[in-house]
Amino acid sequence: MFNAAILVPSPPLLVPELSGPAAVEATPLRDAVAAAAEALYALTTDWVAIGAASEAADIEPDVRGTYRGYGVDVRVALRPGSAREPDPDLPLAALTAGWIRGTCAPTAVVDARILAFDLSAEQCAEYGAELRSYLDHDHKPRGLMIVADGANTLDARAPGAFDPRAGGVQARIETALDIGDRDTLLALEPSECASLGIGGRVPWQVLAGVFGVPPSSCRTFYSAAPYGVGYHVGEWRP
Repeated sequence: MFNAAILVPSPPLLVPELSGPAAVEATPLRDAVAAAAEALYALTTDWVAIGAASEAADIEPDVRGTYRGYGVDVRVALRPGSAREPDPDLPLAALTAGWIRGTCAPTAVVDARILAFDLSAEQCAEYGAELRSYLDHDHKPRGLMIVADGANTLDARAPGAFDPRAGGVQARIETALDIGDRDTLLALEPSECASLGIGGRVPWQVLAGVFGVPPSSCRTFYSAAPYGVGYHVGEWRP
């Protein structure tokens, strides 16, 4: 039975070993992610993580990963006890899910599903509805982790460079995530999101599909744009 969804971003700066001088600046974001993850962990240890990448990826259940490609060999796993050699090419969303699990929910088991960036809104909604059927197929409590980043074009420091359109679109997304506005998320336009560096469109539209009706409650733990990238940490409950 589906219990709750948490919404988290994927920046490597979440990992203290990778943050360097930014480790202190990233503390509010890291603390918010921990609070959301611990809230989900109190409800269930059976999690599905949804992320997006340039290509869809099938993540094997006992896979491990490493942040070596981001500068430090911090290793993560999607479930306890995995002894496999880490996959150096694990998508960032799966790495993030593994790091959060290991840091905040050590006995949880994560089924990571990486979808393609170019799925349409209709495909995302359909996938979300099918995922909801899986989450609800018996009485075992299950949770959802949506790994999604906002625009990376919000100011001059942003990795995607500043785009004056980004602030308005990001504000609409943040409001929708704050209040559980499925319709606004499903209305996000793929080409506009791609041009503004909004990597989270697909996971957020899957989330909207999981929730066939508005959530009964929403919580926002964090909403800000350090380094010109929009990050949101929150929780939706059915």
